[in-house]
Amino acid sequence: MNYNDTVSWMFQQLPMYQNKGKVAFKKDLSNTLNLSQHLKAPHKTFKTIHVGGTNGKGSTSHMLASVLQEAGYKVGLYTSPHLKDFRERIKINGKVVSKQFVIGFIKRNKTFLESNSLSFFEMTVGMAFDYFAKQKVDVAIIEVGLGGRLDSTNIITPLLSVITNIGYDHMQFLGDTLPKIASEKAGIIKPNVPVVIGETHPETQSVFIDLAKTTDSEIYFADQLVPQALECDLKGSYQKHNVKTVAKAIDILNQLDFAITTTHLKQGLLQVVKNTGLQGRWQVIGSKPKIVCDTAHNKEGLTYVIEQIQSESFKHLHIVFGVVSDKDLESIKPLLPKHATYYFCKPNVQRGLDAELLRLNFKKNQLFGDTYNSVAEALNTAKSKAYKDDFIYVGGSTFVVAEII
Repeated sequence: MNYNDTVSWMFQQLPMYQNKGKVAFKKDLSNTLNLSQHLKAPHKTFKTIHVGGTNGKGSTSHMLASVLQEAGYKVGLYTSPHLKDFRERIKINGKVVSKQFVIGFIKRNKTFLESNSLSFFEMTVGMAFDYFAKQKVDVAIIEVGLGGRLDSTNIITPLLSVITNIGYDHMQFLGDTLPKIASEKAGIIKPNVPVVIGETHPETQSVFIDLAKTTDSEIYFADQLVPQALECDLKGSYQKHNVKTVAKAIDILNQLDFAITTTHLKQGLLQVVKNTGLQGRWQVIGSKPKIVCDTAHNKEGLTYVIEQIQSESFKHLHIVFGVVSDKDLESIKPLLPKHATYYFCKPNVQRGLDAELLRLNFKKNQLFGDTYNSVAEALNTAKSKAYKDDFIYVGGSTFVVAEII
């Protein structure tokens, strides 16, 4: 198989949450542990930092990687989902894994993967760990895929655990209250491993504190300890929370014998896109009219994005919007501005919600617009109707953003 055949096999043959949703979610680590044993436990050969949370874990992971790169370390970075190419999920110092490695990994292990019915995410985690081990990284930033306690990445024992924040997302898997969700996210806290919590919340603070006591883990709430945010090239006012989280994480890493100076921290935060290739976070993709896309897709993330939009200066707002079918629309509709023109579209994944269903649902909340056959058509129509002093926002789903950058 060539690269395209290999990736197609991974996407189509095995359950994959990105496409299938709940049916692909396995509440068990046994498959990942079996794969790790088959691969001779590659994750035990390098240092790791584990990053979870509801929002901001991707940005935080990329910020940490950038800072460590500036300090001269060889840094592995595992994140999900990807926007354009599967290989974005697995990087070393900003360079994606080679097509040859992806092909070779599947070829070498295909019999095992098939016979054990591994999911897309499970095999991808194994691939990342195998790659980082073979490339002898100094440290790897590992982003949680979904939840924490039962996520496939949770076989590692990291130097540091980071949990950005807690919000209502993936409730069908993680629970229907913030404390329940926090308990699942807190599952990445390991015995005697320090943990940084990005944002303090009265409903979840005690969940983290209690578990940290049980595991003898030092716990730090970054928003209480870092007085002000540093500058970062990832724009959007919401990034200030992630920057504080990263600053505290770096402080702890220095206590663990890393050598990261203030200059490394500042430069790393200013070079995140250049060093890691991160896209889709308040990314400006056009001017006159200004066009911005962002991967925020739940209540907490969209709250920050809408606040950022409202701080912009424009004559009229155009919103290109699409979601997946299991999205909690009732929690996000009240956030969205009524004085905007909407362009409803369906992201090109199996889980994508039909654009007409989305339009009818939004109409109940006086959010009006037309439907389009694709994200590209919706955006092109918005561009044709907008004046140069208008503003166009594209979002609602990672998969919407992936189609236009």
